[in-house]
Amino acid sequence: MGDHEDRYGWIAAEFGRRVEAVPPEAWDAPAPCAGWAARDVVRHLTEWIPAFFYDRWGIDGAPIPPVDDDPVGAWTALDATLRAALSDPAVAASERDTPMGRRTFAATLDMIGTTDVFLHTWDLARATGGDERLDPAEVHRLYEGMLPLDEMLRTSGHYGPRVEVPADADEQTRLLAFIGRRP
Repeated sequence: MGDHEDRYGWIAAEFGRRVEAVPPEAWDAPAPCAGWAARDVVRHLTEWIPAFFYDRWGIDGAPIPPVDDDPVGAWTALDATLRAALSDPAVAASERDTPMGRRTFAATLDMIGTTDVFLHTWDLARATGGDERLDPAEVHRLYEGMLPLDEMLRTSGHYGPRVEVPADADEQTRLLAFIGRRP
């Protein structure tokens, strides 16, 4: 569980730093995801992650404040609950049936939750004028891992059409374009 917990920890911390750095007037700025504002990036994470994980794994999370009123508090509440679940060996190692097969909480969060937090870090930063740099090693790991899954990812509905970029684009730009962002 340590690797999953560690990966979530530093990725969530990076996202949290971006959340805390958002000026109050920037929460309504348009985000790269069509029809979203910056606060909707936080809303997305604080809605789908509890909906997918809490009941399935019996997680009793702290109440999440409404994102419209307190996006920082909403993220902080979700993050604290996920960190507590990952640090509890009984929860982290418990297996459940998921759409990806039978998996542990830690492995499932790592696969879909932590990855989503990582990718949306750029969305939030882009929307609010924050630091858009993503960890190069994680960018590489995700990009290389996602390339063979191109067709499946497109048909899942979770990613937009691939955006064309110059052949000499850096790997972060290629990853973002791969998931449908216009860097």
